[in-house]
Amino acid sequence: MKKYHKSIRLLLLMLVCIWLVSCADVEPVQECLQGYQYGFFSGLLHGFITPASFLGSLFDDNIAIYAVNNTGGVYDLGFLVGSSGWGFMAGNRSKKS
Repeated sequence: MKKYHKSIRLLLLMLVCIWLVSCADVEPVQECLQGYQYGFFSGLLHGFITPASFLGSLFDDNIAIYAVNNTGGVYDLGFLVGSSGWGFMAGNRSKKS
């Protein structure tokens, strides 16, 4: 029965990730450099969806992992915090015997 619950959790996690990635928007690079500048919370979101963005970028050249037009260190901090959550979650699952 526990395996069944783990499968349901994994399926729900995958569906949530797909849903989050579907919200991503891509701008042409030249327009991006003159348009909206991404800040901390955008960096946090981009860091969180990094694995899905990476997979998408393998198949489509219009998908980017990192926003070119950002506010600098603030965006970088958000991206770092968002992407480091994946390592924390993976390490949190290991059980010591």
